[in-house]
Amino acid sequence: MLRTLVKCSVLAAALFAAAPAFALDAITSRNLFLDKLEGRDLTIRLYGLSLTVTPDGRINGRAVGRPITGDWSWQDGYFCREMMWGQRPIEYNCQLVEARENTMRFTTDRGDGYYADFRLR
Repeated sequence: MLRTLVKCSVLAAALFAAAPAFALDAITSRNLFLDKLEGRDLTIRLYGLSLTVTPDGRINGRAVGRPITGDWSWQDGYFCREMMWGQRPIEYNCQLVEARENTMRFTTDRGDGYYADFRLR
């Protein structure tokens, strides 16, 4: 039980933890988003988190040793996704996407929530 709680806490921190702020450019279109991601994965190495986001609306990867699967779409300038981490649902949420060089930031609740910075690899 404690081990599962720790894993959940680590995943939550990876997906929603605040990182040092730096200037990023907003990605406001699906095409720009896919161009930036083409042939690359989203990663947070500290947590063993790696995600592949495909043009056909799928999300696949792993975090803290468990599989991540899900679906995504682009709606009104936001990345909207619903995922499963192992057997645990990660609820539907639309997120602001920003990028600079090899970093892509996802901010929950249409830019009003928590954010996580991913490396593009």
